[in-house]
Amino acid sequence: MKLIILDRDGVINHDSDAFIKSPDEWIPIPGSLEAIGRLSQAGWRVVVASNQSGVARGLFSMETLGAIHARMRQAAADAGGRIDAIFFCPHGPEDGCTCRKPLPGMLRDIAQRMDLHLDGVPLVGDSLRDLQAAAAAGCTPWLVLTGKGRKTWETSGTSGELPAGTEVRDDLAAVADALLKAHP
Repeated sequence: MKLIILDRDGVINHDSDAFIKSPDEWIPIPGSLEAIGRLSQAGWRVVVASNQSGVARGLFSMETLGAIHARMRQAAADAGGRIDAIFFCPHGPEDGCTCRKPLPGMLRDIAQRMDLHLDGVPLVGDSLRDLQAAAAAGCTPWLVLTGKGRKTWETSGTSGELPAGTEVRDDLAAVADALLKAHP
């Protein structure tokens, strides 16, 4: 099985320092939905893994988060893609959970629920914590320069903080191009 794990905000949709708090605020990054479509049509299973501390902060409810994810799934379907599963951490940074990236708990949960090993599975993110979680779980980290990605590259990429083997691409469409070329 070919599996790819995607962070949500900054990879699939535009990010906001004020959080994405409603379906109307969820705006896809150009080309991201089409990339999911191409991956899905080539037999890749697409899973989203996202920190969503806005729930713990009281900025939006679980019901609203579900509505945001329903909009994302429908938009991917409209582009010919499928999001096979969505995993998220609803905890705040001080809650001490193991599922909040950069810890690998959410990724280990994906592996357990899907009954697979994550060795070499591409994980696409725009922040250092995404890449650190990927490396800790055995995934191959991919940094996109959308969302917070350019800042992550400028601060962590040039200082050598990125996990070994991190691939860097402009956006999710470029990641899909690379993966589909390497694994048709």
